[in-house]
Amino acid sequence: MPKTAASRMGVGSWIILIVLLSLLVATSFVVYLGWTLGNGTDVPTSGYAAMAFGVVISLAVGFGLMALLFYSSRKGYDEPPVLIAPQDDSTESKNVPEPK
Repeated sequence: MPKTAASRMGVGSWIILIVLLSLLVATSFVVYLGWTLGNGTDVPTSGYAAMAFGVVISLAVGFGLMALLFYSSRKGYDEPPVLIAPQDDSTESKNVPEPK
């Protein structure tokens, strides 16, 4: 008989779930207060310009980071390191003095 998702969750998972749901409720309450208390106020043109500037900069940073992610993935920078042993070890040992 397969276990349900609720029976597989431990105490820690329930605590995390309760904390996250309470944060969601608190955020919703603050959004509601901000929406109702700010009723009837006008935003100046500079406020809209600042908001548009912030959105454009945030999108540019996001696009730039995603481009770097794809670039590094295509060029192989994300591959695990590999030790490359020299082909001919005799050339490297010539520079080491012989012990007497």
